[in-house]
Amino acid sequence: MAERVQELYSLLIPLSDGRLIVPRACVAEVAGLPVASQMTGAPPWYIGTVPWSGKPVPLVSFEGACGRLMPPASGRARMVVFVGLGTRLPHFAIVSQGFPQLVRVSSDVIRPGGSTFAERSLVICQLRMANESPWVPDLEQLEEMIADETRAAA
Repeated sequence: MAERVQELYSLLIPLSDGRLIVPRACVAEVAGLPVASQMTGAPPWYIGTVPWSGKPVPLVSFEGACGRLMPPASGRARMVVFVGLGTRLPHFAIVSQGFPQLVRVSSDVIRPGGSTFAERSLVICQLRMANESPWVPDLEQLEEMIADETRAAA
């Protein structure tokens, strides 16, 4: 009996200087980028809150949260709403610099990348797949950062 290849549906999320890769199951919705309500005292990467599904959802810049320059939002920018992994946030959103691409990932098409990242980085690792070298984000740590800032601003 032939061994069955296991695949994971994932999204490649465009950033200003690369792409993130996340399991599709982590994403609740990809939508247009609404105007955010800013929070007093929040760091620049915490853009504010946006209305989604009748509730305010934190919107952040992944690049900014990583300490990099935050790109200006273009006409192609979207928000990617994530399902919270922990118990502190039900949902949060990041700015995508374009529409995410759905890809099927298996061990046949993906290899570890060569980049290394600091221990507390928001990037766990980099992968190599075909013509792409996406980053695997630490969504749990990002969610904790957002929850801490949301609580501090409240």
